[in-house]
Amino acid sequence: MSQRLSMPEVAPAAYEAMLGLEKFMRSSGLPKSTYELVKLRASQINSCGLCVDMHANDMKEAGESLERIFSVAAWRETSYYTDAERAALALTEEATRLADRAEAVPDHVWDEAAKHYEPPVLAALVMAIATINAWNRIGVTLRVPAGAYRPRGGRA
Repeated sequence: MSQRLSMPEVAPAAYEAMLGLEKFMRSSGLPKSTYELVKLRASQINSCGLCVDMHANDMKEAGESLERIFSVAAWRETSYYTDAERAALALTEEATRLADRAEAVPDHVWDEAAKHYEPPVLAALVMAIATINAWNRIGVTLRVPAGAYRPRGGRA
């Protein structure tokens, strides 16, 4: 697989705009560990090898346990996540798979997330899901290979 083009080189303003969303996320109030879980789960669903690789490594470097990293795809079947994280993961799955459901983002999923997050943080969670889905679509469409932004021996 060869990369089709480099967004930072060909469309630097668009790339910078995406980085602006990441900057917002860092100050949004959404726990960093929750944001990382959201990024990894959406990336798995969207089959973005670049993002799965990147976010799993980010989580490892942030001190997440391997159990939490490796079991994100099966989060319902483990005891490694808090109720708030489970609500965020459920919302992530529903908002990522919009076309796969008769009712996109059912009320019970939204209501569960709203129980755990105040409105500003819930809004940030929605932005987090939208942001990683946009990154996934960019990475998959451009065929950016896993590890592309990680120098030998570590993450950029």
